[in-house]
Amino acid sequence: MVLIIAYIGKKGCVMVSDKRKINYFGNNKNLSLLEEDVYTGRISSEEELYKRADKLDINVRITDNNIRIATIGEAIKGEISTKTAFETKRRRIYGTTNGYQIIELVDSKIISSKIGEKAIIVFGNNFAKIQAEKLISQKWKSTVSLKYIGDIFKEVISEISNLTPSVGEKNDILIKQPEFSPSTAKEYLNDEIEKDVKILDKYKTILETNNNKFEYKNNINSKILENGSIGTIVSMDNNIVEVKLNNQTQAFDKKGKCLALAGENVIMFLSKYSKAQIGDEVVMENGNIYLKKDSSTLNCNIILCSI
Repeated sequence: MVLIIAYIGKKGCVMVSDKRKINYFGNNKNLSLLEEDVYTGRISSEEELYKRADKLDINVRITDNNIRIATIGEAIKGEISTKTAFETKRRRIYGTTNGYQIIELVDSKIISSKIGEKAIIVFGNNFAKIQAEKLISQKWKSTVSLKYIGDIFKEVISEISNLTPSVGEKNDILIKQPEFSPSTAKEYLNDEIEKDVKILDKYKTILETNNNKFEYKNNINSKILENGSIGTIVSMDNNIVEVKLNNQTQAFDKKGKCLALAGENVIMFLSKYSKAQIGDEVVMENGNIYLKKDSSTLNCNIILCSI
């Protein structure tokens, strides 16, 4: 659900993109049938898309506010991406005066690249791409300004939006025209792409770290003890006691940091008039901590979890 058109040449770089995104919800088995109808041009309007989706038990949500192109220094970047549960695949074009690079990434790793000095490049599904190339060849004039080239590309996107719901009429346009020779353009793009991919890798690392923390915290929450044996008292100082956790219990603080593993000691506080002794078993019942022998209560500032 994307159409990006770019011109790269000695005049500079122009890039235009639609802003459409389509989300599908429902019957995953029928999703490939619906996508095939959309991407081959068999479905030509939003109304037809909604009707076909309804028959296939799929809900459709269309938005036209996605940004797919951006300036990066003296260049322009456009990107299309697909996500699965395990990875994100990206196809990017970077363009400036007298130079472009097309790279493909899996997550933040470059798996292929293509370098050139001048071209008209189209990213999109097969139907939209074929229509765009045909319309551009009809409208193209060799001696025109970058602004006029951008106007041509915007007209193309508008006309294709009337042929397929996979492309929206709303669009973004960016123009860059620094003074680069082919060799300096190549060198400049190499530097900018290297920095841009490093940023992506850093973002991926931060995202993975946050996801791991979230999963770790959820894992702790799912194992919080409510009932059962915890351990035994191994030392006492008035109402302050050390409890050795049994081999099925561990302790965490409220931020998810591990404080004690199974078999290690934690500090707890006995009720004032308890007759506790070393060796007494400590248990939990409905989230409250007691001595098993006489139900004397204990308190602590930790979270007790099963292994």
